[in-house]
Amino acid sequence: MKKKKGQYGYRDGMRKMRLLITAVLAAGVVAQLLARLLTDSQAVKNILTVMAVLTVLPMANMASPLLASWRYRTPPEEFHQKAVPYEAFCEILYDLILTTKEYVMPMDVIAVHPQGIYAYCTAANLDVAKAEKSLNALLAANRLEQKIKLICEEKNFWRRMESLKPADGSRDDGTVEYAVSLLKSFSM
Repeated sequence: MKKKKGQYGYRDGMRKMRLLITAVLAAGVVAQLLARLLTDSQAVKNILTVMAVLTVLPMANMASPLLASWRYRTPPEEFHQKAVPYEAFCEILYDLILTTKEYVMPMDVIAVHPQGIYAYCTAANLDVAKAEKSLNALLAANRLEQKIKLICEEKNFWRRMESLKPADGSRDDGTVEYAVSLLKSFSM
């Protein structure tokens, strides 16, 4: 079963899928170049060269996100089980990698609550203030008034999650759903 963006296991699933597609396309390029060596016709050689060049383009489109996200893995199942109880009162997104012009930020868990967006980020050497400012500018540019709060320490993230109150359904104006779709669109 294919994992969708925001589901637990998405990073590892996408990694395997992108790796498989990249390998198949690379094998296709090599096969086309080898076939080029086996023919004597100049017209066939030209066609095989063009085919190999055109096959490299989708391979590069698959390989570039694979390389950018190679070191980010899905967190262990125990981590996932700690987040499951909070799904009852806020939207939880797992395994997203949010990108801005300056940063690639692996978010193990993002809690989207009417009070705000709280993200557990595992990026090393991240300037949290600048990253928050960059993400909040993206959210504001997409007409979302909620602010995102990046938390880089697991203990502090769980403490923040425990302090959240269950969302009042009567005050839901669709902001949470819009924020969820927007965060998914920012993710690789």
